[in-house]
Amino acid sequence: MKPDVVVASGDFTENGLLREYRLAAKELEKLSEFPLITVAGNHDYRSTGYLVYKELFGDKLTFPFGNTTFFAVGTARPDRDEGEVGHRQNVWLEENLKKHRDKVKIVIMHHHVVPVPDTGTDRITIVDAGDVLKSLLSAEADIVLCGHRHRPWMWKINEMLIVHAGTVSSERTRGYFANTYNIIEVNENTGRAKVWLKLVGGKRLNMSDVVRAKETYIPNI
Repeated sequence: MKPDVVVASGDFTENGLLREYRLAAKELEKLSEFPLITVAGNHDYRSTGYLVYKELFGDKLTFPFGNTTFFAVGTARPDRDEGEVGHRQNVWLEENLKKHRDKVKIVIMHHHVVPVPDTGTDRITIVDAGDVLKSLLSAEADIVLCGHRHRPWMWKINEMLIVHAGTVSSERTRGYFANTYNIIEVNENTGRAKVWLKLVGGKRLNMSDVVRAKETYIPNI
């Protein structure tokens, strides 16, 4: 596909162990010809894994690309499954989104800011999601990319699109759902986006059709 940017929204490891990080880094090296933006997942912060994450992936927060600016928000906390943005980071996010009003603004975080269907009782969303959503909307973020729940989905709140990733490689898929990743095409003039769901080794589906239950990504078994 030759993408302009690759986004990996966390959980590169199971327990934040050095050998797991080394394997993840080796696999991600295959994408080295493309700009790669990462955020850490809750699994990556286990066993003091946040130290290894920063060593391997760094802690850069803003990524300009053409008329688009990406903002990486850390929601993982050591040895906790739920996510948190926190007051200071939320203030930073809102202020910097407003500084880039003339750009397409894409925010990346691991944890989901809005619950996801087909994932059961949800107690591990971002604990300060209300404040974060308020900041995102008031500062006019265009797209929010999340992961965490291994269930692809898409919400639209006002004009802001929230796109959830599934899991590209974990065996912990939901029910019979397949391993997937998202393909997103962004119009840099309008901030509008087309979102596809790509089955690993399979077909590409329009995410809008998946959300409206007009398409399914359950593989043949």
